[in-house]
Amino acid sequence: MTTTNQSLEFAVTGMTCASCVMRVEKVLRKIDGVTDASVNLADEHAQIDASPAVLPQAIAAVEKAGYGVIREQVELPIIGMTCASCSARVEKAIRKVAGVVSVNVNLGDDRATVDYLPMISSVETITAAVEKAGYGVIPVARTSDTADVEADARAAELATRRRRLIVSMLFALPLFVVSMSKDFGLIAPWPIGSAVEMVAQNDISHMHMMPAATDALNWLFLVLAIPIQTYAALDFYRHAWSALRSRTANMDTLIVLGSSAAFWYSVWLLVSGGVGHVYFETAGTIIALILVGKYLESRARSQASQAVRTLIGLQPKHTRILRAGEIVEIPTNHVRRGEIVIVRPGERIPVDGSILAGDTSIDESMLTGESMPVVRQLGARVIGASINLTGEIQIRAEAIGSDSVLAQLIRLVRQAQGSRAPVQQLVDRISAVFVPIIIVIALVTFGVWWLLGGQTPTNAMMFAVAVLVIACPCALGLATPTAIMVGSGVGAQKGILIKGAAALERLAHVNTVAFDKTGTITEGAPTVTDAGDDLQVLAIAASVAQGSNHPLSLAIVRAAQNAGLTIVSAQQRQDLVGRGASALLDGDTVIIGNQAAMHESHVDLSACADRITALQRAGQSIVIVARAGKALGVLGLSDRARVEADQVVHDLHEMRVRTAMISGDNKATADVIAGQVGIDEVVAEVLPAQKVDAVTTLQQRGVVAMVGDGINDAPALAKADVGIAMGSGTDVAIETADVIMMRSDLTMIGQAIRLGKATLRTIRWNLFWAFAYNVVGIPIAAGLLYPWWGIQLSPIVAAAAMAFSSIFVVTNSLRLRNALQ
Repeated sequence: MTTTNQSLEFAVTGMTCASCVMRVEKVLRKIDGVTDASVNLADEHAQIDASPAVLPQAIAAVEKAGYGVIREQVELPIIGMTCASCSARVEKAIRKVAGVVSVNVNLGDDRATVDYLPMISSVETITAAVEKAGYGVIPVARTSDTADVEADARAAELATRRRRLIVSMLFALPLFVVSMSKDFGLIAPWPIGSAVEMVAQNDISHMHMMPAATDALNWLFLVLAIPIQTYAALDFYRHAWSALRSRTANMDTLIVLGSSAAFWYSVWLLVSGGVGHVYFETAGTIIALILVGKYLESRARSQASQAVRTLIGLQPKHTRILRAGEIVEIPTNHVRRGEIVIVRPGERIPVDGSILAGDTSIDESMLTGESMPVVRQLGARVIGASINLTGEIQIRAEAIGSDSVLAQLIRLVRQAQGSRAPVQQLVDRISAVFVPIIIVIALVTFGVWWLLGGQTPTNAMMFAVAVLVIACPCALGLATPTAIMVGSGVGAQKGILIKGAAALERLAHVNTVAFDKTGTITEGAPTVTDAGDDLQVLAIAASVAQGSNHPLSLAIVRAAQNAGLTIVSAQQRQDLVGRGASALLDGDTVIIGNQAAMHESHVDLSACADRITALQRAGQSIVIVARAGKALGVLGLSDRARVEADQVVHDLHEMRVRTAMISGDNKATADVIAGQVGIDEVVAEVLPAQKVDAVTTLQQRGVVAMVGDGINDAPALAKADVGIAMGSGTDVAIETADVIMMRSDLTMIGQAIRLGKATLRTIRWNLFWAFAYNVVGIPIAAGLLYPWWGIQLSPIVAAAAMAFSSIFVVTNSLRLRNALQ
């Protein structure tokens, strides 16, 4: 099958000259399927003649060449998906749209995340493709009321399901009761036509041989079954037809085949004058029971995504601002950066900003998980969605809309919930072929029982219908995403942000946690505890340390200031990464730092060797001060271990997780700190780049989580199997990490690992149930037990089992909400 090439245009960033243009054109022309490529430097657009399917390769090639491609991402709430086959079909339909780079459809929260090129495609085009595939898209305006729009649409969808469920139950219950009563002889037939004469002649014994049409009860059953088939089951038929037009099959296909086989066989029996049992109650009850299951499943799934809805609901809809000296109230999404916002006690802070007037206590528990209020005074930064507790404050709006902490938090949680765990790959492969295989099994079952098993066509049909109805791809499709949704949502509520399903899964396998020392195991606020006898050494050290953000430098400057020492301005100041700093003072080169820095500069340390050893044995970090190649003195600094550090290490050991500490500090000091908190292994005196090697060595023994907070920790965080950044860390560390702690509390590390283990355990149980249910249920439905014990599974029982299987998976995932309690 050949695909017609199209002229596809997209915007490229990072080009600065004609050489850039030639390079981009060259990489694009190398791609199979691209017949021509041209790049315009003036408007920074690239145009290729190729099939839309080539776009992801083209973008990857441009980005690999060092340039960027402008694209947009949209999240579309999808209506009508019921199983993994549906999500796969929606994904396939969107992927076919020209300009779509990537798409991920999450059955757990009924969302499609689409990455597309705005110059080629649009939200409207993508929506049309979804609707053509037989599903719906909730129109979402890009305003603060997005959550309300979606919530209303979801409520309307649930209300429709409820109406269809009520209708099905109103007709299916009497249909089932009366039919079963007739089968068990509790109700006599209602003869009409020739059957009346048999009753008159007391020839009741032969009535079972009379045409089905001669029993008025059968016609009553038809009347009761019609509303179920034409209204209650309408969505099943609509989705099955859409799947058929696309030459695919899904769960709705199985339901429609099973229910329709029983219904239309019974109709044929009535209108043709045939003799036999009608199965209207089977057709109607199958639909009713599955609708019950789908309705309960929808309610349970809505609880699985409760975390995101809770976060969205935190932002106030209206905000008071100060304009032209007057207080006016406007929608929060109309607040502009730089405006002054007024927040009264008891109200939620609408936007991120800094306090211009007033001081207060703020409850940030909904964002950080910290239950204790925090004091915020003039100039302090406040986070939108937190609660102002005690005093009225005025804040300057600094981060609004998608730039706010709350928006980023919601985005991270949604990304995690929509991501696929590695374990999902096997499920996706099975789901792709599940429904066709079940249809084949049902046909084989019918043929075997009819042609080889000596059963009537009617009974053989009931075996096949049971197979079609009991098979459940939904449980397979929901097993992983629902657990990921609940697990990541629980983490967010506790202040633990997990960036993806893969990270959550890897957390479950962590057997070693490596900590950075300064600011992670310790408080990150060192103080000068021993400045020696000559305070001038401290003043010289402060002159070089001034301007650095390193915790030791800040401590030295603070100590000099507290001592009233004069700090002069140094020239040509230079940081010595992992070792210290150097500068010129009055023409002399002054170096402050560790022993490595001194050895590099050939400074003789023999005169202060005893003092260095004594300070290190006392667990203090040392800063040696040298001027003009001569050691002037040694400063001792101490940084207390965090209060919770020893308990955290103990809890990790209880989980059979080894602990390690990686530090650039000297071995003696690192050993003292490690000994205080009970850490198993110490890797000391390493430069930032060497931390990566230390992590690599630890990985030879298992799965390693690295915990850090600084720029120098970023490479190690990236190298570790799971990088964990503390909330007080730098942007680089947070960007690199897989897991972000919203507050600087080491106890959250154990919680994160427990959450990972609980989530993976839930996924495994879900998959076990989904696979075991189908592996056991389908053979029984096909009649495996019938030859020996005469056990034939009724299609009604099969439908009930199918409905229960999905509910079990979702409700089992919801148990994760108690994982950290």
